[in-house]
Amino acid sequence: MIAIEMKKNIIALCATLCCISAGLQAQKIEYRLNSETGAVNRIAVENDLRNMNWILETDGSQYKWIGQEYGWGLGFFSLVSDGDSVLQKWEKPIEVKTSGGVSVSLYQVGDVRISVERKYAGNDMLEKYVFTNTGKRAIQMTDIGINTPFNDNYPDAATCMQARANAHIWEGGNAAYVNAMHQSGQAPHLGLVVTAGAVRNYEIKERNIRTSSSHARGIIILNPEDITLKPRASYTLSWRLFSHNGTDDFFARLLNCGGIRAYSSKYVYALGETAMLTFESGKQLKNPALYQDGEKLPLKAGKGTYTASAKINRTGETRFELVYDGGKKTQIVCLGISSEEELIRKRASFIMEHQQLNDTSDERYGAYMVYDNETDRIFMNDKPSASYHDRDEGAERMGMGVFLTMYYQKTKDPKVKESLLKYARFVRNKLQDDEYQVWSTVDHKGRNRGYNYPLVANLYFQMFQVTNDRQFLLDGYRTMRAFYNRFGYGFYAICIPAQLSLKLLRENGLNSQADSLLSDYKQSAEIYLKNGINYPRHEVNYEQSIVAPAIILLAEMYLITGDKKYLDGASLQLPPLESFGGQQPSYHLNDIGIRHWDGYWFGKREMWGDVMPHYWSTQSAIAFDLYAQCTGEQAYHHKALNIVRNNLCLFAEDGRGSCAYIYPYRVNGVRAQFYDPYANDQDWALVYFLTLNDAK
Repeated sequence: MIAIEMKKNIIALCATLCCISAGLQAQKIEYRLNSETGAVNRIAVENDLRNMNWILETDGSQYKWIGQEYGWGLGFFSLVSDGDSVLQKWEKPIEVKTSGGVSVSLYQVGDVRISVERKYAGNDMLEKYVFTNTGKRAIQMTDIGINTPFNDNYPDAATCMQARANAHIWEGGNAAYVNAMHQSGQAPHLGLVVTAGAVRNYEIKERNIRTSSSHARGIIILNPEDITLKPRASYTLSWRLFSHNGTDDFFARLLNCGGIRAYSSKYVYALGETAMLTFESGKQLKNPALYQDGEKLPLKAGKGTYTASAKINRTGETRFELVYDGGKKTQIVCLGISSEEELIRKRASFIMEHQQLNDTSDERYGAYMVYDNETDRIFMNDKPSASYHDRDEGAERMGMGVFLTMYYQKTKDPKVKESLLKYARFVRNKLQDDEYQVWSTVDHKGRNRGYNYPLVANLYFQMFQVTNDRQFLLDGYRTMRAFYNRFGYGFYAICIPAQLSLKLLRENGLNSQADSLLSDYKQSAEIYLKNGINYPRHEVNYEQSIVAPAIILLAEMYLITGDKKYLDGASLQLPPLESFGGQQPSYHLNDIGIRHWDGYWFGKREMWGDVMPHYWSTQSAIAFDLYAQCTGEQAYHHKALNIVRNNLCLFAEDGRGSCAYIYPYRVNGVRAQFYDPYANDQDWALVYFLTLNDAK
């Protein structure tokens, strides 16, 4: 009953943001063409009171650097001939015609004719791209890209709640799709499902520090499979655009359109575990066969479902490929690890042996530092670059220390305690002053940053559990008081240790300190309640890690006080947080919140683009798990476990870490799909893995 009541409250509070009742059923996709380019320059949903354009404006009015060359449906390819590869683009049509409800934009690029046809099927919009070789020789087209500039960007929270999307892309071959969720989490949403041809990858353009910086995901471009065409032969790629009411409705409509939904029981498995795999189809597949890294698996056919089980027999990525209907393909992508416990043990050892600075002549003695996996040594950060302040000896690097405190509580390893005592002295004596201000660097010339304070306080409260030294409780308390005194109550900080701090302070007789912090937490929570989904700007205009901390604090306050207003406030903010996570069948993507700037600020390659996963996606996990504790809705607990488990991919079997996996095929034309060489800030993922699990 409580869940039903909360959902009613959400609908009531968000009524101004969405169309409800009959308007949600079968809403028509509306589109508008640019007569000059033949591209689509507006996609909307009929009767959507928000009047949202689901794609970027390409006339320079939204972003001055986004011109009409990025119109929806324009694109490019590399033409391979005699060993040479020449980039070609289709941007200017030779003809645009509309008749009988069908529009056709024709382009001619050398010997390649591109016909783009658009029409309606009921309320859905159909797009068909036909590539024809009009020449006399066979041609090969590679690195094809079709602009699909979803309106996925972040000017401010108010705009995002009204008119922005989170585009969840699954480059699943013949069963590819995009689920574009409205950032408010409220329907209607937009779906795209491939109905002919295949999308193998996607890429991002227009990302740099001078333009979009951390506030826009960039131009999203879908990459069809490579094509070889004989003279007069054609290749067709088509997809269907439709409105939907949420993730479940998206997949129901996807199946009705001939798509396939694939999923696994989980996506990260220890050696010897069995993966349970499911492929759902709205129609019977012809001669389906499933392969694990090329080896055929038994596949059981049911009514609309095809299931299999497979033992994970090696570490690293494992691809389960479904082949069906005469050569069509899609996949599920999982990860094999030695074991959760072993991976955590190796990571702890690596930090102590390789990432703690042990040079007594260096002021940073005792610090846990960034590690360069290419040069196999600590990155000293003595030649600052554009993002030097995210590679220093403080700030997010604190995650290594907090992780090791939790690891020690599991193992009681004296070497871990020795390392931690040295680190805690460094933090207290070098990164803080007598007033408990927190700095990112030992010279106190770097940023005095609000985010740093709760990170340090977490270290101290955990260090008390390592040492039983009450001074750490006082240090944690005074650090949090310094945070509120300096930054007030409207800062949406990550990792505020509300329940932990109050529990430890009260258990150890520090009741006045606990009362003081409880008052602080309540004052922050009141501001969060007042703001609702009107989130203030922080270092990024709007992001998943502004929403998640708000839900976390509100849920914790409900658990601490029992006051239902806090739970109602958390419930209101749950849909925007859920909209950040997709359901694609890959350990990189499943339930993982979209982030797209951390590779630049924290990585060695300084590359923009989707970071999937990023360790702060575990903040969503904590929010979901707390919500499950508040309501009893265990689906959120399972979602939380899935997120922290998927983040284990950031750690290698030899204990190395990586701060970012850059997921797109290319970013700004440069090949991506790699783990950045810097082990930097990713260990917060292990903090929250241990928070939600009993790994030893």
